[in-house]
Amino acid sequence: MIGDVNLKTLIIVSHPEINNSQTQQFLMQGAKLFDVTWHHVEGLKKIDVDNEQKLLRDADRIIFQFPLYWYAAPAGLKDWEDKVLTRNFIYGDGNDNLRDKEFGIVVSTGMPLKEFRRGGTENITIDQIMAPLRAIADRAKMQNLPVFVISQFQYLKEEQQMQILIDYQRYLTQKYPDTLDNRQEWFEQEFADRLKTFDETNCTECETILNTFIQQKEDLSQLKSTISLIKQGEDE
Repeated sequence: MIGDVNLKTLIIVSHPEINNSQTQQFLMQGAKLFDVTWHHVEGLKKIDVDNEQKLLRDADRIIFQFPLYWYAAPAGLKDWEDKVLTRNFIYGDGNDNLRDKEFGIVVSTGMPLKEFRRGGTENITIDQIMAPLRAIADRAKMQNLPVFVISQFQYLKEEQQMQILIDYQRYLTQKYPDTLDNRQEWFEQEFADRLKTFDETNCTECETILNTFIQQKEDLSQLKSTISLIKQGEDE
């Protein structure tokens, strides 16, 4: 498995026409490469509150994923929230069922990201739009992750879409905060896991990539130590 082997990620996906969504289908294929749970709320025949709450309790990182519809999530997610995120479950029973779990939002937009600012076409920021969801996470004593925004996916070039896919996969499985060290650890683990999946007994190119990456990580660690010694010398 690629990513943090101890992290259980639950992706609560809301899209009323998910089979016709190029963005969601692309993300779903990327998520399948990891040991995460993809949970489409509109695809449920019935919302079994006990089962939904168990999924939430069992997860370490909970992601709400949806397209932006008139500055909000689709109605399917709101219906799911109203039935599943009950007062007693969130904070009323004294158990703090979601305390310290990580909460993230993956939102796709039809407008360019630059328009979501004061003075832009939308005249509001994404963080302001997402405030109600983040408030729920705060009430549940969860740890809010930065919002992951995908704007105008269908207009992006292939290499840009692939970069989004990698960033999305890191968002699902990489340890936070998003430090350079945690990024390096994630990429190193991914290279190592990918090597195990090759049918050929010899993958010289892959091994070279992995060894180069590890060497660069060691060089960076040495550089940090050198800088630290220099700073100590300046302070003395």
